[in-house]
Order: sequence, then structure tokens, then C-alpha cells
Amino acid sequence: MNLRDALLEGLAKLPGTREFHVHVLVTPPRKHSHLYPYAVPRPKTYLQEIFVLLSEQSTPDSPRVFVSAIEASLYHIPSTFSAVLYISKVDSTGQARAPSPTPALVRAFLAYYVNSTTRPLSVDHLWVHLFARAQNQYLFPNSAEFPGKRPLTDIKLCAWWKRQLTAVVEGLAARLRDTHRIRLFYMLPGLGELEAFHSLERVYSFQSATSVSWVYGHPYCQTDIPLPCASNGSTGRSHHLGHVIPWFDDDPKARFLDEIAYTTDAEGVKSPERKRPRIGRGTLKPEQDAESGPDKRDVIITKEEQTTKALRKVSIEEFWERMSFRQECIAGAVTGFFVMSISGPMPKPPSRSEPSPLASHPGQVSSQMIKRVMTSLMTGHEFPSVERAIWSTRVLEESIKGFCDGLKTSEININADESGRRTPELNPAVTTLAPPKTPPPRLANGKRLTVDVSPNPFPEPVASLETTPQRSAMVTVQSLF
Repeated sequence: MNLRDALLEGLAKLPGTREFHVHVLVTPPRKHSHLYPYAVPRPKTYLQEIFVLLSEQSTPDSPRVFVSAIEASLYHIPSTFSAVLYISKVDSTGQARAPSPTPALVRAFLAYYVNSTTRPLSVDHLWVHLFARAQNQYLFPNSAEFPGKRPLTDIKLCAWWKRQLTAVVEGLAARLRDTHRIRLFYMLPGLGELEAFHSLERVYSFQSATSVSWVYGHPYCQTDIPLPCASNGSTGRSHHLGHVIPWFDDDPKARFLDEIAYTTDAEGVKSPERKRPRIGRGTLKPEQDAESGPDKRDVIITKEEQTTKALRKVSIEEFWERMSFRQECIAGAVTGFFVMSISGPMPKPPSRSEPSPLASHPGQVSSQMIKRVMTSLMTGHEFPSVERAIWSTRVLEESIKGFCDGLKTSEININADESGRRTPELNPAVTTLAPPKTPPPRLANGKRLTVDVSPNPFPEPVASLETTPQRSAMVTVQSLF
């Protein structure tokens, strides 16, 4: 079962008769060096980007409108047989029929990767990370202006995520309890365990409805499930923060980790060292030219040792204690960190040949396509009303079809709506900027920690209109109750 079919199966559990169209964009794995940028040695990691768009038709003859979206990243660490799934954004337009399909979509998405029988990666340990921060809108611009959208408050959002993860574990516990270990962790920085428990209990009651147990705290000191990044035991050095805390885009943990790595107690943030004057090659003596290489490498090694030394000074408990005083966690709204880990052997049929982790599969798209779709969605469309949402949905779906076949959306579809009104503010010429995100970590001298110099031997996937049904489909679901 692929991800699209799993999402449609989860949506089929909604009551009533509903018509959905789902677009699932998944990139092939590519080498990634920034999940644990401060770990020594740095584990070999592969990254897949995932973007899901769900639209609905109120009647078979009515136009489609986007109602929900999920943005996520899947990291594969073959050396430790582990994978990390990071849910970066989940959003809705508020224009779906009741009940909202967003909870069912999120649960089906999580269950697909948590369940070892449907998980696309052959790994024994899976970690799911997410950071809950209440905002009026994430992926659908101006959707907060729609009267039907009711964004959750900070406490309600944290309780909502805890409820979704609990429901996923409940659905899999009976099937995987004997062969798998499942652990759930959550933290609300600034709140004690009892205060956090009662705050979420006031929104949803978890004790009376489920037997799933949660641990209030971080998962980085437990030993039941191996961590994705393992330290080099031959060096005799223990884990530090760079080995246990993953680095995600637009994540407060990553920003705090960078600050610790490049900050000292006495001097604060160090300025980059002054570069030596550039001398022409003809004026440099051979013996000086031979010595310049080792000197530069020694400087890089020294800076990495200084970064590692700074991270060793802060324990994991101190990291989370200081995290409670970060601006993202004390800005007047409660935030939450949620982690779900599951460990168990993957079902492997006999004589199974493992494909290369870099090989692309049918139905996958290039990362540039997802970037273009995200740029178009975030900078060229808006969802403040039903009319604008219908127009944006139609144009974006046509753009996705055009991207699949290497075509461009027609000028009339981009610059005019159904009534012929011109909309110059939605011209694609202004949609070339990439969505904002946290930049990758850098060394003190302004250089990146690592560069993926080895190319991918497999070509980028070539999308076409013939492969579009593998990424989008329509489903009519009807309740059996």
C-alpha cells in the first residue's frame, strides 16, 4: 500500500458521503548531512520531503477547494536501522464540510509510517517528532480571515496533537503490542508535569478513554529504544547534545543548539577570524604552498573541537531547563514538544533484495517540483473566502499537472478569474522566492559544516501526466454506520 491509498483509506472512515481529491508529492531520497550536524562521526542520512494537499467537493458538480495540507520530512539513517519523521506543518482552510477531515488525514498519515507493515523504509526504529505552536495559519495564506476557520488556542493545539498520537497508538497497540515497543513523550516548556497534565485534561480526557501511557519529559535518556545517532564507541567519548537532539528546519531546538555550539560562557558569540591576505600563486614559494593545506585543515578541526567542547558543557537536563526560558516558549503562548518512538523488527519476506536508499520509485517527484508548488501556494494564492479558495485551488491543481508534464499554466488561468477580472498581484513572476526557513548551521568562519560532494548516481525522477494518478486521486467515502 502506498501513502495515497493509506490516506484515502483513513478518510473513508469519516461519516456520510464525502468526495476528496488528494495530491501526495514525495521526493526520492537524497543525501543529507544536517540532521545531526554536530555529531562526530556524522551519520550518513537520507532525506525525503513529503507534501500532501487535500481538496473536497461539497457536491459532485461543485468545484474543488483545498481543505487540509501536511508538510513533513522523512530521514533515513541506515547505520542504526532508524528513521525520523518530522511533522513540520499541518493546516486547514476551514472550508471543509463537518466533521473536518484534518484529524483523519493526520492519523492516517502517521499510521502509515508507524505501522511496520506499510512503512516504506526497512528500519527497526522509527521516531516521530513535532513541535506544536498555535498560529492562525501555516500553509494557506489569509485563511485566518475566513469566518469558518477556527484556529485552536495554544493549550487546545497541544491537547489536539496528544489526542491524535494517542489514537494512532491505540489503533496499532493490539496488533503490535507483542512484537513492538512504543513510547510516547511530551513536554510543555515552562509547565510542570502536574500543571501540564491538568491543562490538557481540561480540554480532552485521556485517562478515561485510553490506556496509552505518556511520559512527561524528553526521550534522550531512555534506553528502551536506541537513538538514531550513535556515538563512536572506539573513541571512548559519550553522547553530547549533538548526538541526541536532531536538527530540523524552523525548530526552536535547532536554534538553541546552534547558539550553544557557537557561544562561550565568558566571551559570548565569537566573531569570525580575520582571513589572511590573499597572495598570488606566483609569489608563493613551493614549501609555503605545501604547508598551507594542513594549516587550513587544522583550523577546521580546531573549530569543530571547540564546538563539541561547548556542547559537552551543557547536559540534556540543563538544555531542557533552559529551553523553558527561550523566546519561542515564553512569548505568552504554551508550546509543546511531542515525540513518539516505536521499535520492532520489520516483516521481511524470504529472498528479499533491498533496493539502494538513493533509488527513486514510481510516483516520486523531484525536490524542485515541491519547492515550486510550495512557492506558488505561499506567495501566489490566498484563501480568505470561498471564491478565492476555489480560484486558488483550480490554478494550483492545474500548475501541478503542468509541472508533471513540464508545461506552464495558461496565462488566462493565472492572471484572470472566472469573471475575467485581472489579478496582477498573483502573477507567477513574483513567485520565484522560496518559502522562508531556518538556514543550515554554519561554522564560526561563515562556512557550512558539511557539503554533500558525492553526487547521487540515480537520475532525478521524471514526472509526467501518465504518473499523476499515482500521486492524486478522487475518493467517494460513505459511512457504514
